[in-house]
Amino acid sequence: MAILTSSDFSGLFNQRFFKNFFPVPATSLLNVGDRIPNFELPDVCSGNTFSLKNYLQEVAGSDRRLLLAFTRIFTEKQYCPLCFPHIQTLNHACQTLSDQGLDIIMITSTDEAQSQIVARDLMMKMPLLSDPNCQVFQQYQLGQALGAPLPAQFVVDAAGYIQFRHLFSFIEPNAAVDQLLAL
Repeated sequence: MAILTSSDFSGLFNQRFFKNFFPVPATSLLNVGDRIPNFELPDVCSGNTFSLKNYLQEVAGSDRRLLLAFTRIFTEKQYCPLCFPHIQTLNHACQTLSDQGLDIIMITSTDEAQSQIVARDLMMKMPLLSDPNCQVFQQYQLGQALGAPLPAQFVVDAAGYIQFRHLFSFIEPNAAVDQLLAL
């Protein structure tokens, strides 16, 4: 289990931090009913590349859905205090959600080495995709603040259409797992 420390900031102030420092609000134009844009990112848990297009081809015609959970992890030692409980809750509920037809992909902006430490320390049960250049975060226009892109959640059906969308707000930074279970 990861130990959260508030005194070890090594690795926090990197190129990604400064690139994402200034606040940019989430302005995603992706809405319920829209087709989700494709992307490919490395999955640090399996060592494979995750392709949204390939996933959708595999589940085509089924009632499977996919939760794209964009999260904020600053470094392998520093987690966003608003996102860390959400990461833990999703990880804990991963099997329950899967049994109900909802697969989970978590996407972070930490690099592959940092993400591997996160996956190991948190004993991740779901794929953890690494997007250190924030290309997919930017493609989805999720915004940024204080060194990392903002969190968001999208639920996509087997045909690739958005069924649910949640963008960051201070009132509700992440969609509640109960809300996702109710879909």
